[in-house]
Amino acid sequence: MTGKRGFTLIELLVALAIVGLLLAIVAPRYFGALGKSEETVLRSNLALTRNAIDQFHADKGRYPASLQELVDLHYLRSLPMDPILKRDDAWQMVTDSNGQLRDLHSAATTQANDGTRYNTW
Repeated sequence: MTGKRGFTLIELLVALAIVGLLLAIVAPRYFGALGKSEETVLRSNLALTRNAIDQFHADKGRYPASLQELVDLHYLRSLPMDPILKRDDAWQMVTDSNGQLRDLHSAATTQANDGTRYNTW
């Protein structure tokens, strides 16, 4: 039986170069889409939690003392997750002079895709 079997080193290097080029094209798009989805979840969690705070105020005539009070009284099913920091206790609480929760922001100080910082949302 005569003839070559297998691939030459040049053929393997060309194949690896093609795979590397494809990864270089696809990877930034994948990670960019992942970042955008985390931002969408953060915006949604902030909107839902702020709505729960407003509903609590409309029902009780006062603002909640904490996020946990919103959960305990069934305004929220669970504490919202900050998808940027991947924690449910990473919120900056905005309270009034009585210590009542008026608003919240992400505690993430990194920059979003639109150039703003997450903790200003």
